[in-house]
Amino acid sequence: MSDTVLQLKDASIYQGNSLVLSDVNVNINKGDFVYLIGKTGSGKSSFMKTLYGDLQLTEGEGSIVDYDLRTLKEKDIPFLRRKLGIVFQDFKLLPDRTINDNLSFVLKATGWKDQNDMSKRIEEVLDKVGMKTSGFKFPHELSGGEQQRIAIARALLNNPELILADEPTGNLDPQTSVEVMKVMLDINKNGNTILMATHDYALLLKYPSKTLKCDENKVFEVVQRRG
Repeated sequence: MSDTVLQLKDASIYQGNSLVLSDVNVNINKGDFVYLIGKTGSGKSSFMKTLYGDLQLTEGEGSIVDYDLRTLKEKDIPFLRRKLGIVFQDFKLLPDRTINDNLSFVLKATGWKDQNDMSKRIEEVLDKVGMKTSGFKFPHELSGGEQQRIAIARALLNNPELILADEPTGNLDPQTSVEVMKVMLDINKNGNTILMATHDYALLLKYPSKTLKCDENKVFEVVQRRG
């Protein structure tokens, strides 16, 4: 079992027939925390969608959590997504269910059967994001930052090998963004690998880490100046 969680080699990413990113070479190892930055329309979302199977990789090589992105079949995608935790900008919580029911819905959909096991796992992930007492609440009873914590907890349910966070602080005010960011960093310290797309440069300055930038159809590593 290699330590490489994500590798793209000479990959080109298309949205329909239009080329979004070309000659992409990226390597992410177990335990890394990596930012993905770039202006709106620079290809960040297309890059992310390729990683979780929404867009097909048709040029170059790519593997993610031991799945080959070039040969990925429709029927493999649910299994790939079980090994990934995906956090979206707009939370994507089901409004008509409590937080516990939101999380148990995901567990049932990914093959969990035992009610005790499910309850225990839900309690564990809520504890990890500091929301242990909120399971009985509905999404509308929580603030934006709290909803995003729940979305992070949901991404952790199946012990993912890689968490893809697509602008997780995009809808949050600066103070809440920092709180959510601290949750992400704690999770990373516990051994979870994270790739986080963001346009919040204040977070990058405050919490420097390996950074990839999408610009002019390319993805390259940015060396952050320290001090």
